[in-house]
Amino acid sequence: MSAVLQVCAAAKAAAPHLARASTRRKDAALEAIAAALDRGHDEILAANARDLDAAREDGLSPALQDRLTLTPERLHGIAGAVRDLVRLADPVGEVVRGSTLPNGLELRQVRVPLGVIAMVYEGRPNVTVDAAGLALKSGNACVLRGSSTAIHSNTALAGLVRGALESVDLPADLVCLVSDTDRGSVKELTRARGLVDLLIPRGGAGLIQAVVQDAQVPVVETGVGNCHVYVDVAADPAKARAIVVNAKAQRPSVCNAAETLLVHAGIAESFLPAVARDLRDAGVELVGDAQAQRLAGAEPAAPADWDTEFGDFKLAVRVVDGLDDAIAHIAAHGTMHTEAIVTEDRGAARRFCAEVDAAAVVVNASTRFTDGGEFGFGAEIGISTQKLHARGPMGLRELTTTKYVVEGDGQVRG
Repeated sequence: MSAVLQVCAAAKAAAPHLARASTRRKDAALEAIAAALDRGHDEILAANARDLDAAREDGLSPALQDRLTLTPERLHGIAGAVRDLVRLADPVGEVVRGSTLPNGLELRQVRVPLGVIAMVYEGRPNVTVDAAGLALKSGNACVLRGSSTAIHSNTALAGLVRGALESVDLPADLVCLVSDTDRGSVKELTRARGLVDLLIPRGGAGLIQAVVQDAQVPVVETGVGNCHVYVDVAADPAKARAIVVNAKAQRPSVCNAAETLLVHAGIAESFLPAVARDLRDAGVELVGDAQAQRLAGAEPAAPADWDTEFGDFKLAVRVVDGLDDAIAHIAAHGTMHTEAIVTEDRGAARRFCAEVDAAAVVVNASTRFTDGGEFGFGAEIGISTQKLHARGPMGLRELTTTKYVVEGDGQVRG
């Protein structure tokens, strides 16, 4: 058995210990993890510094370096997200529905853990802790395979988590890190039938598609965010300018950042020059169609730009004829992540919400709100852009399945 499959087997063997653990015990483990993170700042930051030095040497973009960076403030936030999970209801054992059948059988559909969740992710080392915490609270063991760019950070974080588990008499192998960052380790996870119950890729389009195409285990697609903001003719211009700048520039490297701005032709002459100044002041490069070039000083957009998740200070801009044109553009180029409309026309907002196919549709607010923490779910394990099992930010309930419990008193079927 390969090293990767040995890691999966270790997690599989540890999973029953958590499946029978009480909520109190799981919460004690989470508190221990948060405390370990608080104590381990120096160790974590030293490991992260090694990753950042390598990233700079390799010419990683500033936006991707930002995703990789850990600071005392970010570590405090990561530990806080773990403590937030303690305050959330345990989904395991929740009765989804139940009834007494005419023959007297008591029927209940209850939430149960999936078993072993494997996670393949790029960059952001906070995912190591977010995924571990969510898996533990929902009763699952997890196998984590981060990228080479964050290997030192991930190793330090996973080590602290594993030590915290042992401190509350739970197996360390409930959280396992795959140290092999070669592409072959991802392929092995995709084929770990019988050991991995769910595989979640979180990263760029290339990673996600590679996992989906190779997978012989269940997969939830997450993360690719070619998100749009459509500014309608009935938009409040000041409100729209603030939303557009926030959606693009507040943190451009994340999947809920806007990548394309669509502006109604009826407002473009006045709106585009103003918002272009705001965006340039925020350091954003603009590419666009002929109208955007004339009104916003954008560079010409290449055909591929409309389908690109830039993950950086770059925005594609297009002037559209109206709501129908905007919806058609999103349907052709969106990734079913998050789409926003800015309008004071409630009819236009209702149509946009009804007709745009995405995990989240936002009216008069930034796309940056599509996030498990912002939605009150606690830290998320990813944002699902597919339609089966889970869609949108994946919190605790999305990391469970259900089983039917049937209780009788001697009934037999005739």
